[in-house]
Amino acid sequence: MKEFGADPGQAFPGHGQMKPEQQQIERLRREVAKLKADRDILKEAAAFFAKEAT
Repeated sequence: MKEFGADPGQAFPGHGQMKPEQQQIERLRREVAKLKADRDILKEAAAFFAKEAT
């Protein structure tokens, strides 16, 4: 109990508030996923317009 009392954020892992580092990691993961989706859309659009030009 003393260990968890020293770090209340870890008393119930997976529930409640995340540590700032974990929040940043989660935010960056969401950003990476969004950027990958944007990249894939742009690749498809480029391929479509390349086909139309020929």
